[in-house]
Amino acid sequence: MKLNRKSIYALLVPALLLSACKEDFIERPSLSGTTTGNYYNNAEEVRAATSTLYSGLPWRNYESRAQDAIGDVMSGNMFTYTDTEYLNFSVSSASERIGAAWGAFYKIIGYSNVMIKTFEEKKAAGGDASYLDPAIAECHFIRGTLYFYIARTWGAAPIITDPGATALSGNFNIPRYLQKDVLRFALEELQAAEAGLPESDVPGRLTKYVAKGMMSKLYLYNKDYANAKAKAEEVINSGKYTLVSDYTGMFTKMSMNNNSESLFSIQHQFAQDPWGTGNIKNPDRGAGALRTSEADAWEMYVPSLDILKEYEFGDLRRRWSIMEHGWTNPSWKPQRANAPKYNAFMANGFKYDTLQPTEDGGSLSPTRSNITKYFAGPGKSFGGEPVLGQNSGNNVVLLRYADILLIYAEAILGSNASTSDAKALEAINRVRSRAGLTPRTSITLDDIMHERRVEFAFEGDYWYDIQRQGFTKAKAIIEKQNRGTTTNPTYVSNFTADKMFLPIPAGEIVQDPELGKEPVPYYK
Repeated sequence: MKLNRKSIYALLVPALLLSACKEDFIERPSLSGTTTGNYYNNAEEVRAATSTLYSGLPWRNYESRAQDAIGDVMSGNMFTYTDTEYLNFSVSSASERIGAAWGAFYKIIGYSNVMIKTFEEKKAAGGDASYLDPAIAECHFIRGTLYFYIARTWGAAPIITDPGATALSGNFNIPRYLQKDVLRFALEELQAAEAGLPESDVPGRLTKYVAKGMMSKLYLYNKDYANAKAKAEEVINSGKYTLVSDYTGMFTKMSMNNNSESLFSIQHQFAQDPWGTGNIKNPDRGAGALRTSEADAWEMYVPSLDILKEYEFGDLRRRWSIMEHGWTNPSWKPQRANAPKYNAFMANGFKYDTLQPTEDGGSLSPTRSNITKYFAGPGKSFGGEPVLGQNSGNNVVLLRYADILLIYAEAILGSNASTSDAKALEAINRVRSRAGLTPRTSITLDDIMHERRVEFAFEGDYWYDIQRQGFTKAKAIIEKQNRGTTTNPTYVSNFTADKMFLPIPAGEIVQDPELGKEPVPYYK
């Protein structure tokens, strides 16, 4: 078989690595042409290499649209006219988003594989373990996290840890392994990360508490409530994390990157080149009324009618996450050339208005709402954060402290119908208190799932919360949702068990027919 596969092959022999960037945290030299003899001779060189695993460039094809389509459109949190197959569960193996996510995940795994092998070789040749071991642990965390994502997205999937050995063997017919084995492998990777990562590091870098946090999420997915509780409790008791007061700022302000609530984030730079260095969610979410000469905004994804119904009365997260009629931001004063009515309407600050004509500054999305999360505004000249066309400098958060608190509450609940446990209530009510809501005196699984949905809306997570409840519950949730527009209510009637996981990309199966066969055990 010719070595022409696009993503599995990227896993086997990636072109390591990426070009240098300007920010200290992301800065790294190109590693092409280096050897263990002439490089990785100090902590700075090694940390520069592993910082690539956090950067926006390799994650771009997942976080830009695939994360939205899979996590929020498919779950019923978002409406779109673009990724309609995720709205109506007609996703095929030819889907662009599936291929993009698969390619991104396996490319980053490929980087991790090569780094682990390279750093181990450097150690064997006398390299300093004091900085090589933490770097190896970083790679294990990234590899474990990505296999966790892969197992939840596709179920059974290939696992590769030694790209060199696979290439030398000449056998590229790689099978899918059972989902339970992919999850076990992911857990073992996170355990290795926990053992090797430091107690603390500079903001944004991985620590053993980040590994504990991701492990708690994986344990919860596996319904291992005792271990989920234990790991979440270790993170809580560490005292290293808090809930921030500026909820919106977590997603829209560069100054809040790597804040005290963030455990693990994709690290972005405010840059237009190379493409993907910056956060490019901005235009897909921004209201068209906020498009200016500095900021693109074409509202590809908007809140669903169903998520609008989910918020309790008085929940501050609604206006922190969603723009609706009457929503304002007085500091945003977008202006446009040759648009006197628009400019007059916006002169005293942005107003989200569904009555004003769109050409004059009104907003008339299919659900009469737009997404605030990850929209940085109309540009610095117009009172917003700095924006370069489609690019902002906001990190994309993949794990935050609010998740740990809700994992902890759910792990205490376990398989019980309800609980009034004081620690579980304290955890969930801390999240609710920030949102301006009254505390609960007892909780059920439905209470926790409601809290998770509104807390993490538009962060790419809700599909996995639906999925992990099992097919019967998932079907009931999906079929109750209005997935249409204000003028065209739409409901799903074709949700079957095979929709619980996404299909393997068609191109991958063509090049590796084993991927189209039944999965096999990874552990003998």
